[in-house]
Amino acid sequence: MQRRSLLTAAGLAALVPATRSVAQGSEIVLGHTGILNGPLGGPVKTMLAGAQLAFAEANARGGVSGRKLRLVSLDDELKPDKAVANYEKLLNEHKAFAFFGCVGSGTTAAAAKVLKESGAAMVGGFAVADSARDKTLGSGYYVRATTGREAEALVQHLTTIGISKIAVAHLDNPGGTEALSLIDAALAKHQLKPLAAAGVKGDASNAAAVAKTLAAVEPQAVIMYLGGPLGGELMKAIWALDSHPSFYGMSIVPGELIAKVVGERTRGLAISQIVPYPWNEVDPQLKAYRRLADAAKVPVGYYSFEGYVNALVMLDALKRLGGEPTRPRLHTALRATKLRVAGMEVDFSTGQHTGSRFVELVQVTREGRFVR
Repeated sequence: MQRRSLLTAAGLAALVPATRSVAQGSEIVLGHTGILNGPLGGPVKTMLAGAQLAFAEANARGGVSGRKLRLVSLDDELKPDKAVANYEKLLNEHKAFAFFGCVGSGTTAAAAKVLKESGAAMVGGFAVADSARDKTLGSGYYVRATTGREAEALVQHLTTIGISKIAVAHLDNPGGTEALSLIDAALAKHQLKPLAAAGVKGDASNAAAVAKTLAAVEPQAVIMYLGGPLGGELMKAIWALDSHPSFYGMSIVPGELIAKVVGERTRGLAISQIVPYPWNEVDPQLKAYRRLADAAKVPVGYYSFEGYVNALVMLDALKRLGGEPTRPRLHTALRATKLRVAGMEVDFSTGQHTGSRFVELVQVTREGRFVR
């Protein structure tokens, strides 16, 4: 009996952080940790700038249930131990109510325990691999389609147009290795496998060696899972070997940056995108996003629009909490989320950790613009 009482007490104690976690005072603090500097930090800062458009507009209208939103962002350099320390700092020092747009696979997986113990939800993770999403099930709510879904869409397109000789270049980190395994799985469904695959270091120091490995197998196409300007450096290195495959990027490949690296030769690069075309002239939510972006001098593009979409999902859930926002109630609201954003369906009501399956392929022009 005493042991049962102790176990019951321990179980109740474990629930205390979640049940007592109420947004205090006149604001709701959202915490963010991710890489903010270097070549991989640019897209993250652009994504956050897009999110701030939606949060600022909400604040201008009085906030959520009278509380203003404040986003606190810390740099973790994509280091798991530093990310965990940031999560704890955001919770304990900055009094974060929930997390938003946190970045990276290894960092997110490492923080799964902190998220679970705190009861805090994390919405709109950025560049988080499918396995890391699984580890945060019940805590993380990812808007963008999974990497596996992107891989399937790209491979389906390539096989449809008759391309079967495919090589893969991926980030030389755990997230990149997992992306490769998902591309392998997508190819296997068509009885194919990569002719060659190689990881590119974050500073592009081995780009020439990777280019040599890939060019040697004479691929028709190279699928790239590379952030920042890395894709552009690899493309130049492959061309220098007089090899001219088609290049297909997953959504972490920033077409605008690639255009700055390779110039007019960017044309023909195709990228899978996980949010709708930001330059759509018809959709009212896209018009509102562009109006806000222009006023705030935030670049209109896929990364800032993804941040804006993620923020709309967060705001939708927060608005359904009423006058006393608590972490358990936020989870309940998020699990009931089913909405349409700019033509994209976001649905967590099925119990999945990922809300969208939206993927479409676009091409990059020599100026770094996108065409459907």
